[in-house]
Amino acid sequence: MQISRRKFFKICAGGMAGTSAAMLGFAPATALAAPRSYKLLQAKETRNTCTYCSVGCGMLLYSMGDTARNVKSKLFHIEGDPDHPVNRGALCPKGAGALDYVNSPNRLQYPEFRAAGSDKWVRLTWEETFKRIAKHLKADRDANFVEKNEAGVTVNRWLTTGMLCASASSNETGLLTQKWARSLGMLAVDNQARV
Repeated sequence: MQISRRKFFKICAGGMAGTSAAMLGFAPATALAAPRSYKLLQAKETRNTCTYCSVGCGMLLYSMGDTARNVKSKLFHIEGDPDHPVNRGALCPKGAGALDYVNSPNRLQYPEFRAAGSDKWVRLTWEETFKRIAKHLKADRDANFVEKNEAGVTVNRWLTTGMLCASASSNETGLLTQKWARSLGMLAVDNQARV
């Protein structure tokens, strides 16, 4: 076996470093045999559906924190759900990066409203938000609802407002969403899977 001078020095340096570490008390066999706690052992596991696109991959979310009242648990790990029929444990980069999105200090966690012409956002409660949305929907429907067309045929349609539905929802949720939107007369109902 031919060894160059450079390779000889590398071998000698590696051997010397290993011997020095062993003399200082570092024994790799002992260090590797030490028990390590599994990071997900004490965590609470929650199944969820990824919200990024229309595929609807399954996710396992792991959080730590006391389950006492007024204590928020902290999400610290996300992985694909191996039992999910869509992704079978795999996640795309966006789904795998959802942990950073959830824990971002810039994440919006409550509804905000900006009045026309204003440069300030005002925080609203969820109750105020729902009332405001309902008020605007009713005002628009009252102003633009078409009961009969030019020929006098009853059409009961509302063409000025539309709805974009979530594609990762269950069939039951989709059915209820469609029934609600169609009962109001909305014709522009679409799904995230097509967008």
